[in-house]
Amino acid sequence: MEYLEETRPIPRLLPQDPQKRAIVRMISDLIASGIQPLQNLSVLKQVGQENQMQWAQKVITSGFNALEKILQSTAGKYCVGDEVSMADVCLVPQVANAERFKVDLSPYPTISHINKELLALEVFQVSHPRRQPDTPAELRT
Repeated sequence: MEYLEETRPIPRLLPQDPQKRAIVRMISDLIASGIQPLQNLSVLKQVGQENQMQWAQKVITSGFNALEKILQSTAGKYCVGDEVSMADVCLVPQVANAERFKVDLSPYPTISHINKELLALEVFQVSHPRRQPDTPAELRT
């Protein structure tokens, strides 16, 4: 995503303001490095078939607990204010994973609200993980 930001100026994925840029990067990193990799197929195979759902729920819940606290102080309409950013691009697929693994999202009203706002945008509708060609049939919308 950094490459896209550097080579394609529109739409911007990082705010102009350096402090907001740092916040966007922090949120993106939390999701892309701290939550998402722990539910990759290679990791899930290591925990065993019978433990996969519980493991994924545990790591997503742990990450969402931290993320919800951060977003409570940074969010506007989206993760950081009212402009779509790199953080939002990371959030939507992670919420889709949470839904896939049947994580209760009720403790995360900020995450849920932002996700709802983002899914109202066409770009997030057409790029949603459930709409990708390689999505298993049982996960498609």
